[in-house]
Amino acid sequence: MELWTLTEGVEAAVREVGAKLAAQRPAEPTPGRTPQEAMARFAEVDGPAAAELRERLAALRPAAGWVDEELDGTVPAEGEWWLCDATDGAVQYLLGQPQWAVTATLVRDGAAVLAVVHAPELAGGRTYRAVLGGGAQLDGRPIAPLPRELGVTVAGTSQPPLVAADPVALRRAGESLSAMAGAVLAVRNLGPTALQVAQVGSGHLSLFWEYGADAGNLLSGALIASEAGATVTDAAGAAWTATADSFLAAAPGLHEDAVGVLRAVS
Repeated sequence: MELWTLTEGVEAAVREVGAKLAAQRPAEPTPGRTPQEAMARFAEVDGPAAAELRERLAALRPAAGWVDEELDGTVPAEGEWWLCDATDGAVQYLLGQPQWAVTATLVRDGAAVLAVVHAPELAGGRTYRAVLGGGAQLDGRPIAPLPRELGVTVAGTSQPPLVAADPVALRRAGESLSAMAGAVLAVRNLGPTALQVAQVGSGHLSLFWEYGADAGNLLSGALIASEAGATVTDAAGAAWTATADSFLAAAPGLHEDAVGVLRAVS
């Protein structure tokens, strides 16, 4: 099956799962005084959604494996695997906010070859999709990053789920935030990592950076951004791979300047 043809089925699956999750999302913040209480509530909605997504994608690509846990930031280096998150942006979802997404990525030999990122509650529903070598789209239309000078750039950032266990990445995240905040118009964390990186591809953000291993959250957005024409590297400007310990996506004219800002981070 050609990848673009496969993408149609993947998009249908994530849209259906997203619609069901949106219907269940609380309008008010979910009570959860402790991490255990919050995660128990989240599991009630995410578990069935993830199971449905897995069933539908397995039917589309039976030979592909399934990555069960995206939080540790690693993916298999060989073979074809589905890497998915039924409720990407769990924190926002539980707080009754619209900045969450359903993501589905087909990974081949450690690199993304197909990605769909669907945000059911942003502007009535937005869907990014891309295939390796085939470009990227938002709601069926080709996208491209927008050129801007660094001083009027809105930059996105985030931290990997387990960044607290990586003191080097945690320190670099703090140092880079100070450096970037002094160079751009504004720095924001606008929700799921995958969605923010995809938004670099469509010009809704001009750049996104992060420190720490986070392939599980970055692969889908990285494919969309790069296929749209953004420059995707590590923070030092070298080629980004799923094993890299930093990430940078930027509009081509901004990338060199962004690398220069991050160069101050040791």
